[in-house]
Amino acid sequence: MQNGYYSATGGMVTQFNRLDIISNNLANLNTNAFKRDDVVIGDFLRLYQTHQETLPINNQTRDGAKYINRNLNRVPIISEEYTNKALGAISKTDNPLDFALQKENTYFAIQTPNGVRYTRDGSFTIGTDGILSTKEGYHILSRVGLDNQGGILLPQGMQIEADVNGNLYFRDTANEAIAQPLAAGAIAIVSFDNPKYLKKVGNNLYEYPQDKLDDRQNLITPNALIQYSIERSNVNAITEMTQLIETNRLVDMYAKVLKTHMDDLNTEAISKLAVRA
Repeated sequence: MQNGYYSATGGMVTQFNRLDIISNNLANLNTNAFKRDDVVIGDFLRLYQTHQETLPINNQTRDGAKYINRNLNRVPIISEEYTNKALGAISKTDNPLDFALQKENTYFAIQTPNGVRYTRDGSFTIGTDGILSTKEGYHILSRVGLDNQGGILLPQGMQIEADVNGNLYFRDTANEAIAQPLAAGAIAIVSFDNPKYLKKVGNNLYEYPQDKLDDRQNLITPNALIQYSIERSNVNAITEMTQLIETNRLVDMYAKVLKTHMDDLNTEAISKLAVRA
């Protein structure tokens, strides 16, 4: 067995997977509140040591070779994929329906056809039904309606105001008699005891396991919300481009190693074996 060939193959596959993640990060450079993904590259030995207690055998004996091959211990693999949840830059806008969350582990609760999902993208609008919604038409859940899918009804043509805790108000500036702000409910700003369970499901939304919803907290987080603002992606274009170049070079390197094994080493081995035969 050509151990180097298998190691190079594993390394190339790992870099291809990393390339997909970097490309996705760059594609979402201008996506509101997008959180970049990254990977931890390890090897089979590390994977074995991490999960050794769950395997049927407790050492790398001949029986253990059924589950892990010693010759492949050092083949690089993606041992962990994670999301960097650091805050993105906060940009001011002129839209009263733009909201930014300035604290980590805080999310807006969204009602979708697939159930409640969560997002940090606070670029909202008022739907045709008068309910505060995302640009895709999903209703933003209110604080009191978090468990019964209740939305927030906002009258058309009114000035919308929000405080730092997510409480919404509206006022009619054209009519002095009702120019005082009137309460319109509150946006559900949710945090989690274990945010690591949040999973990206597309459209800048996250899903949290149903069996762990007890970890969800409908809290009033002081100074969490900023109106007339939007959180930008936390992707750094320079960092991603640097990693993209590095990954492409590694793929080229592994390709040359594979070519050497296939063309040079195999040819030499066949020639020598033929002469000896």
